[in-house]
Amino acid sequence: MKRWTLLAITAVLAVIALVTALVSGPATDPDTAAAPAPAPVPAPTTTTPPPPPAPPSWLHTLGPGESPPQFVLFSFDGAGSDAHWQRILPLARRSNAHVTAFLTGLYLVPDRESTRYTGPGHRPGASSVGFGGSEADVARRIENLTAARADGHEIGTHFNGHFCAGSEPSGGTWSTAQWNDELDQFFRFLREAPGLDLPATAVQGGRTPCLESQPGKLYPALLAHGMSYDSSGVAGSLAWPSLVDGVWEFPMPTVTVPALNKRVVMMDYNFWYSMNKARNEPQRAAQFTDWTVQAYERAYAAAFAGNRAPLVVGNHFNDWNGSAFSTAAERFLGDVCLRPETVCATYGEVIAWMGMQDPAVLGALAAKPRPSP
Repeated sequence: MKRWTLLAITAVLAVIALVTALVSGPATDPDTAAAPAPAPVPAPTTTTPPPPPAPPSWLHTLGPGESPPQFVLFSFDGAGSDAHWQRILPLARRSNAHVTAFLTGLYLVPDRESTRYTGPGHRPGASSVGFGGSEADVARRIENLTAARADGHEIGTHFNGHFCAGSEPSGGTWSTAQWNDELDQFFRFLREAPGLDLPATAVQGGRTPCLESQPGKLYPALLAHGMSYDSSGVAGSLAWPSLVDGVWEFPMPTVTVPALNKRVVMMDYNFWYSMNKARNEPQRAAQFTDWTVQAYERAYAAAFAGNRAPLVVGNHFNDWNGSAFSTAAERFLGDVCLRPETVCATYGEVIAWMGMQDPAVLGALAAKPRPSP
């Protein structure tokens, strides 16, 4: 009897254990428990790139009877000075202006590496304008060039050694092979400049040192390096660019300095020489600035009321005569670029605009009487 009672109790306990297991679920070993379910993977997101900026309103085909904008092309030879970049970049932003910097290639070469350059017909390390200074100077210059490109400004070439008449062989006597050599070295300095993002295809033209060259020898070298324009010629009046042997020539105009009643090529050094034979008289800086701005204004008024030829304003990054001429260019830029129907553009932008026009329209503009302010 006791044995059957014990068996009954054991059976009841087994039933209770089975019911408990069914209710509470199976027991698990912590070391062999299944890993928690992975978190859901979010669906990949796509980022839509911002739309490209709209082209400027002036970049369009002229309608019947529509006048072209009055282009003003501010160009700065050398383009090495940090102090001048620190003034030009914010001034151009405020004035809705784009400018062109004609870079001297040697300003990307530190002084201690001067023998990397051999000017055509010259010894290694020779240069009429020096080199780039210290590595820190070169690095700062590269920062400025990068900032300028980001703002829409154009970088062209002012070549390298700046060999003018008297430093023979000079650009006025160089052959096409020598110009090719000079440009090969310029583009090599661009490629080797640490951190400089300036592809060769972005350099579309330039200005020769002292405006010296023989176009028939220079132009084939420009074309061989993929360039499309030059701004080294001189015109006695305000002329539209002309396409010569595949190269757009943007000539420097000859204008009147009203205070002197003299005709002068519209370049800062030429103004200075006309005023006092390029002697340093900083006490006359304000006077020379005023005289230069008057010449700019006279030329602008003649172009605007006449054939609307692009006005080429040639300058250097310089502090000549108490910075009289840099001050004049900056004052004129800060005013003229905000005027109605006026566009302060790069050479490349003007070429793009001309490419949108009917050739007959461009021909008619070029045939208009040329003002001689």
